[in-house]
Amino acid sequence: MTKHTADWYAAPPARWPQPVLKGHTIPGYRYTSKAFADQEWEKMWTKTWLLLGREDEIPEPGDYQMEEIGPESIIMARQHDGSIKAFYNVCQHRGARLVFNEAGSVDAFTCPYHGWRWEIDGRLTYAQDAEDFPEGDPCKNLVLEEVRCETFAGFIFVNMDPDCVGLKDYLGPVWDDWAPYEIHTWKRYLALTARLPVNWKVVLDNFNESYHLPTVHPQAESSVEENYRWTQFDMSEEGHNRMWMRAGAPSHILETKGGVTILDGLAQQLRQWDLDPADFAGREYETREALQRQMRKLGPERGYAYFDNLRDHQLTDVYHYFLFPNFAVSVWADGFHFLRARPHATDPEQCVFDNWWYAPAPEGVTTPVMTAGGIVERDAEVEHEVFDFGEKSLGVPIDQDMAVTPGQQKGFRSRGYTGVYLPRQEHRIRRYHEVLDEYIEGKRPAPRLAHQVAAE
Repeated sequence: MTKHTADWYAAPPARWPQPVLKGHTIPGYRYTSKAFADQEWEKMWTKTWLLLGREDEIPEPGDYQMEEIGPESIIMARQHDGSIKAFYNVCQHRGARLVFNEAGSVDAFTCPYHGWRWEIDGRLTYAQDAEDFPEGDPCKNLVLEEVRCETFAGFIFVNMDPDCVGLKDYLGPVWDDWAPYEIHTWKRYLALTARLPVNWKVVLDNFNESYHLPTVHPQAESSVEENYRWTQFDMSEEGHNRMWMRAGAPSHILETKGGVTILDGLAQQLRQWDLDPADFAGREYETREALQRQMRKLGPERGYAYFDNLRDHQLTDVYHYFLFPNFAVSVWADGFHFLRARPHATDPEQCVFDNWWYAPAPEGVTTPVMTAGGIVERDAEVEHEVFDFGEKSLGVPIDQDMAVTPGQQKGFRSRGYTGVYLPRQEHRIRRYHEVLDEYIEGKRPAPRLAHQVAAE
């Protein structure tokens, strides 16, 4: 662990570059048109890095994960040398899918149609009647079609463009932001996947702004700063963005609602770190710095050694990131709220939404984990649940978000909708759609690298 100076710990986050916006009006057809969805797929989805799997869930050679993204299915398999390779989930004989389970362990992938055997490194080692092929023995001529694959923060990213830029360059400032948390050591404690009756961008638009927080999530004002004047909004050249919201103290919005007070959520957080809420009566805004001091003091002895890597504001505050094109996450000192939307294979007015939660698992720590879906025991076996929207709860905050989306999807079909009218705090939505258009127009096969930006 690197010990830093007091000034380093106290320093606020540096601003990201702020690209100039073009004023996109975001018309409704972007959420309803099959033709537009086809353009997205061909020009954007197949050209970007996509977060799909998790390294620690395939620890041994032959372990694999399979995830679907639009019409494609990708296998990610642990190799004998410890590396991970990714392949399209399709047999090169006549197009049959090789696996249908989301995870498993195999010696080789055997096609269920004609029994061809594909090794975990993509080689074909058995084909029935190999001598009967006029083009020659398939085992000498064919391999599984590989997909570019890299890892970061314990997650597996793939890119269907063989000529893509490397993942570190694609992630830009996100790479350095996440490294101190040691997220690669964290475990998944919630795994809920819902099939939603909305376009995938409806979900990501919601997670690209905080303007909805006071109305949709009124409970957050207990311990998260909902006033945009106290929030930092950042956008990057790579197409990602970040929102820094101060937390660990009441929101300044409470000042307009009858006075500042310590509500249940903040009180629970204070007690978690051996602080008495009653001690802060009349000085409620001091709880944030008190929590930072206490977490700095107690964190390492409670198993959170990586707290020494974090600046003071990273101990209490929430950092909300959007990784282009379809992944949003809130990063806390001890939680990673994974929010991902994937397009439906054929219908632009449907999507698949993942609401997952990761948290550190320090040795010897037995206290339950507070997730977006409720409290989970630290040693619990987490089941991945997949269901249709409305069949079960996604957890209070996400239920609140998703409740408004079907009505919005319907609104995009109205001739009365003429385009967005956005405040500055929603500019990340506009930026997100402008980057999407850059891909569709062929202007952005890969993001500009830092040295290219500097040269310009």
